[in-house]
Amino acid sequence: MLSLETFLATPWLLFLSVTLVSLCIGSFLNVLILRLPKMMHQDWRCQCEEFLELPEKQRKQEDRITLSKPASTCPSCGHGIRAWENIPVVSWLFLRGKCASCKAPISPRYPIIEAVTAIFSVVTIAVIGPNESALWALLLVWSLVALTVIDFDTQLLPDSITLPLMWLGLVLNYFGVLTDFNSAFWGAVAGYLSLWSVYWLFKLVTGKEGMGHGDFKLLAALGAWLGWQLLPAVILLSSVVGAVVGISLMVFK
Repeated sequence: MLSLETFLATPWLLFLSVTLVSLCIGSFLNVLILRLPKMMHQDWRCQCEEFLELPEKQRKQEDRITLSKPASTCPSCGHGIRAWENIPVVSWLFLRGKCASCKAPISPRYPIIEAVTAIFSVVTIAVIGPNESALWALLLVWSLVALTVIDFDTQLLPDSITLPLMWLGLVLNYFGVLTDFNSAFWGAVAGYLSLWSVYWLFKLVTGKEGMGHGDFKLLAALGAWLGWQLLPAVILLSSVVGAVVGISLMVFK
């Protein structure tokens, strides 16, 4: 039986395993990206209906959306996606980017997100190395992939991702996983206050809101994970990556 030491010391096997796992993670991220905003809108509508005390017959009736229900279907014909049709990247290539039932085109963004998740994951392991810190860094990378696409699609950065991400970064760095706690704490503070200040300055000058509050929380989360020293580089890199991803998603939507 292959030992853990041998596995970690065999680069091709390690990177192959990371690629396969992260492709599956990318497939899950596609579900998360599509469904989480819909789940949020359902919650908001229910809260509004309760606040307005609407009678039951005036409330919109629809099945509750979760990450697991309903089962994935073709948006054109309603064909249920079978297991073999849901293999990351491979199924899309095998089906030539079309539904197995009605032959309607399937957006290439799905395999692109899966492939990008795999590429970023392999790069993360290559840079940090096969250790505990890399595992946590992968969680951060996967979260950022989901947040980037959700933000592009809906201009939303869900609290259900950004806030746990911020607190997890602080807890991990209390134990010095990626940086020291002092850097993480002030990174979270600086990340939040920097964009909060820009937001209010822009609003006072123009009377308009230039960004959402989710941006404050996301930069605070990145500061909590990486420390205040890397925040300038994070802001610059985020701008570049955001532009590249945005253009790519517009092309392949």
